Amino acid sequence: MAEQDDAQERTEQPSAKRLQDARDKGQIARSRELTTMFVLLGGAATLYLSGAHLGGGMARVMRGSFTFARGDLFDSRVLGTRFVGVVLDALAALAPVLVMAVVIALMAPLALGGWNFSGEALQPKFERLDPIKGLKRVFGVRGLVEMLKALAKFVLVLAFAVVALKGEQGAILTLGHGSAQAGLARGTDILFHVFVVVSLATIVIALVDVPFQLWEHTKQLRMSRQDLKEEMKETDGSPELKGRIRNMQHELARRRMMEEVPKADVIVTNPEHYAVALKFDPATMRAPVVVAKGVEEVAANIRKVAGAHGITIMSAPPLARALYHTTKLKQEIPAGLYLAVARVLAYVFQVRDGVAGAAPPGDLPIPDEFTY
Repeated sequence: MAEQDDAQERTEQPSAKRLQDARDKGQIARSRELTTMFVLLGGAATLYLSGAHLGGGMARVMRGSFTFARGDLFDSRVLGTRFVGVVLDALAALAPVLVMAVVIALMAPLALGGWNFSGEALQPKFERLDPIKGLKRVFGVRGLVEMLKALAKFVLVLAFAVVALKGEQGAILTLGHGSAQAGLARGTDILFHVFVVVSLATIVIALVDVPFQLWEHTKQLRMSRQDLKEEMKETDGSPELKGRIRNMQHELARRRMMEEVPKADVIVTNPEHYAVALKFDPATMRAPVVVAKGVEEVAANIRKVAGAHGITIMSAPPLARALYHTTKLKQEIPAGLYLAVARVLAYVFQVRDGVAGAAPPGDLPIPDEFTY
C-alpha cells in the first residue's frame, strides 16, 4: 500500500537534476528495438552494396568445401588445413556485413540517450541475486508485459518473413536450374530482398517501442512534491539558511557603509528618522556622492559615528528625505539637488576653514519631483 501511495503521489515531471543524477547512475532511456532496427537496415544496405563480394566469397567457400582429391580424404592434416581455409574465406566474405553490424551497434545509442559511461552502473548489486525478487520480475506484471512484447515481435517478424518468402517462392524453386555462379548471384538477391522485408518489421516495432521506453523512463523518474522540496533544499538551501545568509550579507554591507561615515563631509538628517552622509572632493568628483544612508536605528548609528569623528550633522528634513529616496549608495546625487546640497557644503566648508560669520543655510530649494 505504501508503494502504491508513493507512486500515486509522483505526479511531477523529473527535474533536470534528477535526470542528470539518473544518467550518472547509468539509468537512461534505451530501446533495444531501435538498435536492432539500425543493425538490420545497415546489414541490408551492406548486402546490397557488397552482394558481388559476398557471392564470390560464397563461391570460393563452396569450391573449397567440395573440391578435393581422393587422397585428401585420408589425410587429417590436409583436411584441417582445408577447413581453416574455408573458414577464413567465409569470414572474408562476411567481413563487410560483420564490420558494419559492429559499427552500427556502437553508433545506434546516439539516436536515443547518447553514449553514457557510468562506473556506478558497473558496480555489483547483490540484491539482484535475490531469487525471490528475480521470480517477481519474471512472473510479475513487468515480466508478463515483456513476454507479450516478445510474442508480438515474433508474430510480426514471422508475418513479414512469410510474406517475403512467399513472394520469392518461384525464384527459390528455380535456383538449381542454372549454373552455380548464377544460382549464388540469384540467391544473394533473394536473401537481400527477404532481409529488407524482415527489416521493415523492426521499423514498426521501433516506432512503438521508442515512445514507450521514453514514457516508462520518465514515469520511473517522476517526483512527488515532497521530492521537489527536498531537492530545492539540497540545491538552494533551506529558507531558514537563505534567510540567515541574507541577514549576514546585509550586516556586512551595513558595516562597510559605517566605515565610510568618518570620511563624509556632512550628515544630512530628518532629524530623527533619516540620515544621509555626503562626501565631495572637487579635485576627483563631478558631484557629491552618498556614502551612507539609513532610517531609524541605522540613521541613529550614522549620527553616533559621525558625532564620534567630528563630522558636521545638519538638520534638513526635505533634503534628507529627497537624498534617501533618489540616490543609491556610492552614487552621485541627482542634478535637481545640486543647488540645495551646494549651499549645505558651502556652509560646512566655511565652518571647517574657520570663516567668521558663517551662517547655516535657510530654506533649501527642493524641486517638486524630489519632494517626499
